[in-house]
Amino acid sequence: MARGGPAGQWCGEAMEPMKRILPAALAAVAVVSGVSAAGAAEGTSIAWGPCPADVAKPGLQCSTLEVPLDYRHPDGRKIEVALSRLASAKPAQRRGVLLVNQGGPGLTGLDFPASLVDAGLPQRVRDTYDVIGFDPRGVGHSTPVTCDMTPEQTVESVNPPFPYRAADVTKAAEAAKTVAQQCLTSKTASMLPFVTTANTARDMDRIRTALGEPKLSYYGDSYGTYLGAVYTSLYPQRSDRVVLDSSLGPEGYDAEALRSQGLGFETRFPDFAKLVAADPAQYGLGATPAAVRAKYFELAERLDRTPAQGYDGTTFRTITAALLRADAALPALAKLWHQLDVNEPAHSAMGGSVGTDNFAASYLAVVCGDSRWPEAVGTYQRNVAIDRVRHPMYGPYAANIRPCAFWPAPAEPRVPITDDGPENVLMLQNLRDPATPMPGALRLRAAFGARARLVTADQGGHVAYLNGGNECGNNAVSDYLTMGKRPPLDAVCRA
Repeated sequence: MARGGPAGQWCGEAMEPMKRILPAALAAVAVVSGVSAAGAAEGTSIAWGPCPADVAKPGLQCSTLEVPLDYRHPDGRKIEVALSRLASAKPAQRRGVLLVNQGGPGLTGLDFPASLVDAGLPQRVRDTYDVIGFDPRGVGHSTPVTCDMTPEQTVESVNPPFPYRAADVTKAAEAAKTVAQQCLTSKTASMLPFVTTANTARDMDRIRTALGEPKLSYYGDSYGTYLGAVYTSLYPQRSDRVVLDSSLGPEGYDAEALRSQGLGFETRFPDFAKLVAADPAQYGLGATPAAVRAKYFELAERLDRTPAQGYDGTTFRTITAALLRADAALPALAKLWHQLDVNEPAHSAMGGSVGTDNFAASYLAVVCGDSRWPEAVGTYQRNVAIDRVRHPMYGPYAANIRPCAFWPAPAEPRVPITDDGPENVLMLQNLRDPATPMPGALRLRAAFGARARLVTADQGGHVAYLNGGNECGNNAVSDYLTMGKRPPLDAVCRA
C-alpha cells in the first residue's frame, strides 16, 4: 500500500500509517565518500542512541536536534526535531546522507528508513548513504502540536462528511470554523504559524549542518515531494541528488491540490473496476467496469442513508480512495465491497481509538499555513457543485470546506519553485496516481525546467518507487541515487 500522500482525509492519511500495506486491508562542495573536514567542522555533535519503543527497529538509531521555532529570530525560542539513522555498513563506499520523508503532512518519519528497507530498498543504496529519517516539526516525537480536538473532530477536521447539497457545505463550515478556533487557541497555538513546509525545509538544512555534511541527498514521496522541492529551491547549492516520487504541483498542498484528487480517483478507478469485473463469481459486484462503477454509487448512497458495521458513505469513499493507492490492496478492497454489499461481517474502519489529534493538528498547520485557502463558504459550494459534474465519484468530497478557510494568512510568502540551481532533480510519477495525479507533476516538472527529469511509470497507484513492481522506475531511482545516472531526457517506463 502506498505511503504518504495528501489525502485530505483521515482514512487516507492517518489511517494511512497505511504505508506499504494498510493494516485495515490485510507507509558548493562536491560530496565524496565520508565527511569532509570542512563539513565535520561545522557539524554539532549528535549523540545517536536507542529509538523510542514505538519506532524501534533493527539497526535504527535516534537522536534529537534543537532548532529555532521562528527562523527570523534564530536565537529565540527553540523546539526539538527527532531524528533517526540507518548507518551505511560500508563507510568506504558512503557518499553522504539521504534524508527521507514519507509525505503527509502530519505523518511521522522516524521509522521511515526501516520501512524503506522492508519495502526492498536496494543494498547498494543502503551502502551509499546513511539513511536519515525525522519527525517533522510539530509531529510525533518532535515538539508536537495539538488542537485539543475530540476524537470526532480529529476525524472530521480532515475528513468532513460527503456533501450532497449546498446546505451540507454550510454545516461542514460550522464544524471547520470551530476546529480552526480551537487550533488557534490551543496550548500550542504559538507554534502553529511556524509549522510550515518552508520551516521544515530550514530544519532539514540544520540537520545537514549538525551531521557535518556539505550537501544533502533526498528522497520524498507525495507531500514529501513539495518539501523536497522547497528545500532544493531554498538551498540549491546544498542539494546533492534529489528524488521526488509522486509529486504535488509547485503550488504545494493547497485547495486545488486537494480538489485534484477527484480527477485522480476517476483516473485510477478503472484499474480496480477491470479487476473486479473480471471475476464476478468471486466478488459479485458487476460483470463489467460500468457495473462496478454503478455499484460504487449504490453502496456509497446506501451507507449514507443507513451506516453499517462502522461504515457510512464518507468512510466508504475514503477507504476506497486509500486502498486504490496500491495494486496489492485492490483484492482486499473488492472483498470489503462484497462484504458490505451482502451485509457479511467486515472490518470496521471506525473501530478502535483514534488516538491523539497530533496528526490532524500538524496536517492542518502545514496545509493551512503554507497557502491561502478560499474564505467564502459560497466558493466551496460552487466547487462542490462543479466537481459533482466533473468528478462525481470523489470530487464533491475533495472540494468540501476545511478548517483552512478560517485560518490566518500565511506568515510568509510561498517559496517559488524555479529552474535556478543545479540539474540534480529526478521525478518519478505513476501515470494513474489517485492522490497526486499527473497534471500536478507536469506543472512541477515545468517549474524546475532543466533542473529536473521526469520518469513516468505506466501503472496505477500512489508512490512509485518500490511500490508497484515497475523495475524500470525502481532502477531509475536507484541508479540515480547510487551512480548519479539520470536520463538525458524525460522518459516513460512501460507497464
